Amino acid sequence: MKKLKKIKIKINGKFSMINENLSLSFFIKQLKIPLKKVAIELNQEIVDKNKTDKIKLKKNDKIEIVHFIGGG
Repeated sequence: MKKLKKIKIKINGKFSMINENLSLSFFIKQLKIPLKKVAIELNQEIVDKNKTDKIKLKKNDKIEIVHFIGGG
């Protein structure tokens, strides 16, 4: 059985170790973050939420997740 390789990424300023070849959408689901209520930036570029399944996280990726807060 192949051992999963870990990679280091940075999420909202904090380092995290994750499994290699993890998709961005799966990672967001693991964090229990509702995609509809956040904006996601990967390496200083806004991510199209429709493409998160196709984006594989790589070593040293930097992710910023911003939550939308309603109010008035």
